[in-house]
Amino acid sequence: MILDTALRLFRERGYDRTTMRAIAQEAGVSVGNAYYYFASKEHLVQGFYDQMAEEHTAAAQDVLAKETGLARRLRGVLLAWLDVAEPYHEFAAQFFKNAADPASPLSPFSDESEGPREAVIELHRRLLAGADIKADPELAVQLPRLLWLQQMGLVLYWVHDRSENCARSRALVERTSPLVARAIAASRFRVLRPLVREVTDVLGEFLLPAGDRTAPGRRPSPAGPGNVTGADPENVTGNP
Repeated sequence: MILDTALRLFRERGYDRTTMRAIAQEAGVSVGNAYYYFASKEHLVQGFYDQMAEEHTAAAQDVLAKETGLARRLRGVLLAWLDVAEPYHEFAAQFFKNAADPASPLSPFSDESEGPREAVIELHRRLLAGADIKADPELAVQLPRLLWLQQMGLVLYWVHDRSENCARSRALVERTSPLVARAIAASRFRVLRPLVREVTDVLGEFLLPAGDRTAPGRRPSPAGPGNVTGADPENVTGNP
């Protein structure tokens, strides 16, 4: 009730102009009661992030249960996110203004966002584990987090997408999913392994959230939870 009311007021008035007192009044609870469940507006948004992660995981279950092709699984998971996020598109920019601040607890890279972030990373880990493509072991350890970064790129594009029903965001998923699947498959080729090692080092040092980074100069163990087993890359066409 409180979270739903907050999201409605964020949409109607904007995030910055919505107070906890207004949320409590609209929800029909005391201000103290609102603060009992959510210590601040930031905690309300974190509750929204948690809700979105849960809904996204539920929406992706069907494609993960039915598909084994990596491109199809990735496509299905990303389209599931767009479906879940669709009702919130009109006021997504309100959150983005705050989430884009590196010091904000609303940033997807923040310590406060660790719970929903790890939930989505775990979804991508499951996506990879059930796929028919085997990635290079050194890349496979970080791959779920790299796919989460790809999803964050989609989120940024979606926030700015003004096409009808966010058709361009959906087209972006359709076009990029086969490309990502091919790149993952190609990572196993021996000639590309030095490049894969360098790419994983750079990504681990500079791009992944602080708690997820491999220490500079240390490569992840191939025996990590992100290992993906399956078909040889020569047999991957990339067709979704």
